[in-house]
Amino acid sequence: MTDFELTRRQFDLPEGMIYLNGNSLGPMPRESVPAMTRFLKDEWRTELIKGWNTKDWFMQTNTLGDRVGRLIGAPPGTTVVGDTLSIKVFQAVAAGMAMVPDRKVVLSDNGNFPTDLYIVEGLIKLRDAGYELRTPDPEDVMDNITEEVGVVMITEVDYRTGRRHDMKAIIDKAHGVGAVVVWDLAHSAGAVPVDVGGCDTDFAIGCTYKYLNGGPGAPAFIHVAPRLLETVEPFLSGWYGHEAPFAFDINYRPMAGKIERMRIGTPSIASFVLLSTALDIWDRVDMNDLHAKSVELSELLIGEIESRCPALRLVSPRDPQARGSHVSFAFEHGYACMQALIADNVIGDFRAPDVMRFGIAPLFIGRDDILAAVGKLERILKDERWKDERFQKRSLVT
Repeated sequence: MTDFELTRRQFDLPEGMIYLNGNSLGPMPRESVPAMTRFLKDEWRTELIKGWNTKDWFMQTNTLGDRVGRLIGAPPGTTVVGDTLSIKVFQAVAAGMAMVPDRKVVLSDNGNFPTDLYIVEGLIKLRDAGYELRTPDPEDVMDNITEEVGVVMITEVDYRTGRRHDMKAIIDKAHGVGAVVVWDLAHSAGAVPVDVGGCDTDFAIGCTYKYLNGGPGAPAFIHVAPRLLETVEPFLSGWYGHEAPFAFDINYRPMAGKIERMRIGTPSIASFVLLSTALDIWDRVDMNDLHAKSVELSELLIGEIESRCPALRLVSPRDPQARGSHVSFAFEHGYACMQALIADNVIGDFRAPDVMRFGIAPLFIGRDDILAAVGKLERILKDERWKDERFQKRSLVT
């Protein structure tokens, strides 16, 4: 059983803060500072270039990838970390398009995170070969998986509402009509149990700075099904994915039959230090235990808000199995209300046009936090503190 009291003590949260935004940026593990200090003093300072061998920097893309892979149900040797999520979206979708060259439709949904759609729009322009991006409502994705579709690109958990797609059902239907599936697990990894291996997903991508607590700008990951590792085409072909990177050949040859072919360029080893420190916590977490705790806390939050803050309307699915690990409520003055809540040391966030999001991360959030947060929210609404002029001005980041 996962000891959530123990995991809570392993994070360095400011005194008095209730942090309900781990779905956007996870808090810092206590070991991050000593780990980074050791890296600076005992690795970079002393080893310099030797560190690529003596400290195994070169293969951390893979060793960390396998540790992330465990959290998403990926077999060892099928996941690497590095680059950004936007780059991994490009990489995965481009590879998927090459697998079905005669099909010109990429299917997503209009609840997908906009960057994923922007990346596909740019890729379509680059290919300039008659491709089309279709974005039906999330509820209509299944009906739109037809034999016209080449790639289905879906974010499993909707970033606004927390609505969760049925991964296995979508994969089964897509494979049934000959389409390739790319899953964005940005709001799934570290939030809900995922089984990319058991569901036979083709590609899965995601970030490590949200629930996985890897730090601002932490590296992304990409998983490729074992059956594809011999043939998948890495369209962003960099030296780190070359079959013989230190042969310095003029022409690119991808690493044969290994996930290394999906590596691109030199990774940030400093970022890897922070991610590794966070994964030290995750290595002792059972995802089923975490999900059960997340459901318990989410249900508590929903019940308390609905009974004490009736001005807010639940926009997340009511069925806990149909949502991820954040809960969203709509409120006409949601931005100002969230700013008032943040000023009261309860940290959530806002998504346009009117959505207040609350991330439930059981590694560091407990029942008392939920009750205290709702108490503060109730007082803000009762006193109409959100009307204060200072809460009306939009910050650069919401």
